[in-house]
Amino acid sequence: MKIAVIGGGNGALAAAVDLTAQGHEVRHWRRNTGALTNSLTLKDADGERSVSVRAHEEMEEALKGADLVFMPDPAFTQADNAKRIAPHLADGQVVFLAPGTFGSYVMSKIIREAGNRADFAFAETGTLPWLTRKHGPTTAAITARATRLPTGVYPKKSSAHAFGVIRKAFKSIEPVEDALSGALMNAGPIIHPPLILMNAGPLEHFEKWDIHKEGTQPSIRRVTDALDAERIAAREALGYKAPHFPLADHYKFDGDEWMYGRKVHKKLTDSNDWRERIVLTEHRYMREDVEYGLAFLVSVCERAGVPCPVARGLLALGSAVLGRDLRREGRTLENLGLVQADLKAIL
Repeated sequence: MKIAVIGGGNGALAAAVDLTAQGHEVRHWRRNTGALTNSLTLKDADGERSVSVRAHEEMEEALKGADLVFMPDPAFTQADNAKRIAPHLADGQVVFLAPGTFGSYVMSKIIREAGNRADFAFAETGTLPWLTRKHGPTTAAITARATRLPTGVYPKKSSAHAFGVIRKAFKSIEPVEDALSGALMNAGPIIHPPLILMNAGPLEHFEKWDIHKEGTQPSIRRVTDALDAERIAAREALGYKAPHFPLADHYKFDGDEWMYGRKVHKKLTDSNDWRERIVLTEHRYMREDVEYGLAFLVSVCERAGVPCPVARGLLALGSAVLGRDLRREGRTLENLGLVQADLKAIL
């Protein structure tokens, strides 16, 4: 299949190299054209090997004839990328966001307002298809591949076509009701805000700190579980059905399989790839998962009449760290123009 990979982060590099290694024709575009290269390295459980990837400096060339457009970069890049792809998106193409933070609706709206009337679809899932980090500018180190990817499509009527396309690249796709259901599977706003805000002291004190190892202590896990319970309550209030992929399954050795399978948390911490420098005011865990994801979750909970004291409290802490009111400025139903009195109208 012809796949356009858009972005320059950990997920985009992993997508470009891993999907090429699987036999797909990948076209890679990133904003920093000087960092584009046709030679990448894949490092995983099978060892380390070189992979040749087609790099394109022009978005039009990257998208031309692509069946799937894969966009894993953070939510705060979505608006700009929507404007970049708007002139070139064509009939039948599927844009896959991983994760999406309701970017499927946001980007579609921008592209339609730019005048594109093509019959395209957006889909979004709850996490990256890989646990991955860069080892240098051209090497993608993959610790684990997703085994279950709950995914929703916008518009919903395009679901059958979109899932048919995405499954050719990602066989672990599991359809959910729609794009909002997919957005409420996003694990980032659940796992990362407690980890960065409750570890703010060591994050600012030490040069590098592994929030998933030293930072995941029992008290923080209890906060994460409470936050996830609010997400699941919101899903249930909107009529979405189980499985809700509770984040607690990520930490279990013998529980239900989470998005990356069982025992994956140990693989993550053993890799040491997440021992990193996190600048609270700049890192995507704050900019994407708090400002976009957590603000969105709070607005959905409030709109659905679901109490969310933990989500609201963490959002208030993030607002204090950044010096901005993220409930007012972040990605919310209100700021997206979805303020209908009837929840069914929103759905």
